[in-house]
Amino acid sequence: MPTTLRDWYDTPLYYDIVFDDGTVREADFLEGAYARYAVAAAAGGRGGRVPQRRRLLEPACGSGRLALEMARRGWEVCGFDGNANMIAFAQERLAEAGLRKKARLWEDWMQSFTLPKGVKGGFDMAHCLVSTFKYLLAEKDAAECLRRVAAALRPGGVFFLGLHLTDYDREGDEHERWVARREDVHVVCNTHTWAPDPKARLENLRTRLKITDAGRTHTQETRWQFRTYSAAQLKALLRKVPELEYVECYDFTYDLAEPRRFDDAYADVLLVLRKRVG
Repeated sequence: MPTTLRDWYDTPLYYDIVFDDGTVREADFLEGAYARYAVAAAAGGRGGRVPQRRRLLEPACGSGRLALEMARRGWEVCGFDGNANMIAFAQERLAEAGLRKKARLWEDWMQSFTLPKGVKGGFDMAHCLVSTFKYLLAEKDAAECLRRVAAALRPGGVFFLGLHLTDYDREGDEHERWVARREDVHVVCNTHTWAPDPKARLENLRTRLKITDAGRTHTQETRWQFRTYSAAQLKALLRKVPELEYVECYDFTYDLAEPRRFDDAYADVLLVLRKRVG
């Protein structure tokens, strides 16, 4: 079977099928962690009262799976993505769910995004999960993204940043595989990650999707690079954006009862960052 080179972000349905299984668990964590870590200044009232309006910003919102889920839960969602196909897919699914007015999505980039006309800052929460942040290959772009997110948050608002740390001692390659189905569409996702380049702080990745859609099967492949981080390198980046204070660390099990140390003992870190008050 021939393999077609194609950006998997240009096929948002298949991308969405692969990752949708974790959507409810991620949303549950976001709401629970927001309630635990956002301070009263972000909660919109004295004594930490829950605000009637809860506003959420999602950089790199992709196929809109979390935008849709959070809108269903009553959040006012703003989100953006660099891929027009993803934005169109996300807007369509919101419209089908009757939630188009609960979310405003637009095409933009993490390192240079601006809020559209008529959209003000003061968001209660922002999040960027599953290593999307690592698409920012330059340190200056990563820091600028954090600064822009901080500027968009209310004082005391929280930003959840999830990414895979890199083991620079690893010499071999890594492989991950997911299998998912939605109605008559079946997707097998294989991701190959080559050993990192510590000097360049880059790692090469390849994702192959084997897709069976309405009885017809084809394979598509995407190749890209991620910026690499150790715990120390990520901490150094955060020091460049003092507007955000580190609060707590979790992993990709999304278990609020199990915070983790912010170190290199495990690969997946989910940071709770909060915009400083005062």
